[in-house]
Amino acid sequence: MPEGPSILVLRQEAARFRGKTVRSVSGNSTLDIERMQGRRIVSVRSWGKHFLLEFSGFSLRIHLMMFGSYRIDEKKAGAKPRLSLRFDKGEINFYTCSLKYIQGPLEEAYDWSGDVLSDQWSPKKARAKLKEIPDTLVCDALLDQNIFAGVGNIIKNEVLYRIRVQPASLVGDLPPRKLGEMIKQARQYSFDFLEWKKAFVLKKHWLVHTKRVCPSCGQLLTKAYLGKTQRRSFFCERCQVLY
Repeated sequence: MPEGPSILVLRQEAARFRGKTVRSVSGNSTLDIERMQGRRIVSVRSWGKHFLLEFSGFSLRIHLMMFGSYRIDEKKAGAKPRLSLRFDKGEINFYTCSLKYIQGPLEEAYDWSGDVLSDQWSPKKARAKLKEIPDTLVCDALLDQNIFAGVGNIIKNEVLYRIRVQPASLVGDLPPRKLGEMIKQARQYSFDFLEWKKAFVLKKHWLVHTKRVCPSCGQLLTKAYLGKTQRRSFFCERCQVLY
């Protein structure tokens, strides 16, 4: 599943369509995609894992889910787009994604302070939300998009290794300092992810995600499907503390 930094890359690449008029629309979506024909894109935005195309009065939310992808000024060989938008100069095509219209202003639909990559990100609000769920596993808390919009499984695993906390730890059992580290690193690692993604070196920087051996102590890493999300966790039982 593309995580927040990957969606921010998409937003930056698609920024040139801001102010442009959609000349033709096609795709195999059951949504009324023809609604966008002849409409001008007011802004190109993102929130967490949501890519947003804003029109006057409504917006289109695109979620790439587990296996979604996109192409700009080209098509994906052998695949039919869920949505294809063509402009006077250029096109953008989306595959295996979820489409939804959002009525009214995006400011009313999204809390931008919850997006870890947003300039409006609020660590104070994140801490307050975490204190409301003391019995939640930290691996689930980091994937909670209402708290850490944009954080996905890769970021979750790498953040918990950075702060030396096991994923099955309870939020309420973390010392205040560790809770602060988790909040801080959720944002910091997301920006690191973004830079590595742009430089095409992201996987080279993974320390535990999909790895077998701890880079610090050499012990075999544990792989487990934990919490309500049942997403893969990779962690070192020696270097990471279970709170």
